[in-house]
Amino acid sequence: MTTLTLPDTLPITIDPELMSGAPVFRHTRVTVQTLFDYILDGCTLEQFLDNFPTVRREDAVIVLDDLKFWFCRLKGNTDKRR
Repeated sequence: MTTLTLPDTLPITIDPELMSGAPVFRHTRVTVQTLFDYILDGCTLEQFLDNFPTVRREDAVIVLDDLKFWFCRLKGNTDKRR
């Protein structure tokens, strides 16, 4: 079994006892996948936050920014994180 270690700076919790181990925003039961689904469905970050008020804006932005950083690295872009 592979263990995933996330940086402490990411506001994500992975706990097999919480939401069947799906990554959730820290101190919530809202999965990170839900944010991605909202964005892919054409919703804004504001709409997501309005529907999930337990997720802090700062935490959602950190997750999105980190995802952007890793995709840029995969693409060969070496831009630094904000």
